Amino acid sequence: MRPAMAGVHTWAGVLLGWLLYFMFVTGTAGYLDTEIDRWMRPELPAASYPLPPEPQAAHALAYLQAHAPDARSWSIQLPVDRNEPYLRVEWSPPNPALPQPVWLDAQTGAPIAVRDTAGGQALYQLHWRLHYLPPALTEWVIAIASMVLLLALLTGIVAHRRFFADFFTLRLGKGQRSWLDAHNLASVASLPFQLMISYSGLVFVMFSFMPLIASAWYGQAPGAAVRSFYGELFPPMAAAPASGQPAPLTAIAPLLVQAQARWQGAPVAVLTVQNPGDANARISAIGNFAAGPVREAGILVFDGVSGALLAERPARQSTPRAARDLWLGLHEGLFAGAVLRALYLLSGLLGCVMIATGMVLWSVKRQARQPSAGHALVSRLNPAAILGLPVAIAAYLWANRLLPSGMEGRAQWELHALFAVWLAGFAYAACTVPAKAWRWLAWCAALGFGLLPLLNAATSDRHLFQSLATGDAVMAVMDLGFLALGLAFAGCAVAIQRRQRMLR
Repeated sequence: MRPAMAGVHTWAGVLLGWLLYFMFVTGTAGYLDTEIDRWMRPELPAASYPLPPEPQAAHALAYLQAHAPDARSWSIQLPVDRNEPYLRVEWSPPNPALPQPVWLDAQTGAPIAVRDTAGGQALYQLHWRLHYLPPALTEWVIAIASMVLLLALLTGIVAHRRFFADFFTLRLGKGQRSWLDAHNLASVASLPFQLMISYSGLVFVMFSFMPLIASAWYGQAPGAAVRSFYGELFPPMAAAPASGQPAPLTAIAPLLVQAQARWQGAPVAVLTVQNPGDANARISAIGNFAAGPVREAGILVFDGVSGALLAERPARQSTPRAARDLWLGLHEGLFAGAVLRALYLLSGLLGCVMIATGMVLWSVKRQARQPSAGHALVSRLNPAAILGLPVAIAAYLWANRLLPSGMEGRAQWELHALFAVWLAGFAYAACTVPAKAWRWLAWCAALGFGLLPLLNAATSDRHLFQSLATGDAVMAVMDLGFLALGLAFAGCAVAIQRRQRMLR
């Protein structure tokens, strides 16, 4: 059984290794999405949260009434925690003359002019949207990749008989043996996280690749059955079309007080207004989905004119849904405090190391055998897949500061820069011997990240010394983190160079 599992483990990892590595790197960046967002929008001041909701909501409504009075709906994000530290408003349909979303000053309600950027959120969403692929195809690709990862983890446990013993062994400078030790160490140290993240990822997309379950219960075609299921799970709450009769919006403060009283003091995180200024206006107060590991929040719907409570959806609706929401909450980690978030980040980085060392180990093990086209392809392109991606992410951050502020589609061009640089890395690796590609791409990553603090100082007033002096922890930590990444990649480059000299 063990040899059979070893074969499954090997080929499951090799066939989708580069995709899984991309998902892990960008997904791990998601545990710092808010901090990356802030670094890529240096115009924003240091955040302060939580803030009293009543004045924040009043600021937001005043802005929306002045700038989007004819919109069908308004959305107000209140500053409640680290995940949403700023007051932000949006509306639908969008107004081309005024970009969205709009950040508002917490004290005055004045809009804050920020650059158009994809930010940390787009970087995080790459691990499940894959950017250029259509959503229907993306869901299947992600589902298959998640199943393969879970299969690789389980077969790896069976295949490695010295699984836990090898956890305490790391032999450096021993070639293939060193790569295997590093692979085992990264795998075992983060195994609970890897199992959780792969299984919970499947929970996210379970209705995409298991539609026949809903079809069996609803007696409809798979697509229609899934829509019926979601319609029953998330029914519309006191919805009403616009009447065409103007009416003033009710005071928002009493509704916030009532919501907090019903939720035992838990804050309102989001306010939405349907049909603002209409007799059929509806105001929804939504709780904080990131308040705990179970990704759930209550919803209250009020009459927008009289303020009467029309409908309520409790946070906890059923045990099966709570189980699903628990997996989703654990996967996203939005509830995590500073220490637990650091463990999430470390586990994600170990997952990246696990996949990268597995791909290198596969290539090294077959180096002395009869060469094959597959081995030549993996060996040649591994440097671009593994080190080229960090170089591309560094380019994404450089594009944020170097692209003209008034450039049309600026946010999308940041992402285009990421993929263009990664593609250039593959082209370079395809034309270069692997030893040289490893070395130079490591140096590119070192310079790309290590020089970001200097770029920040040259293009904004939020440089490291200013951040330290004013206690702006987020900007300071991001600059120091980029510097640490640059030094880490420089250390890798030096180690690769030293190793290559020894082998000559």
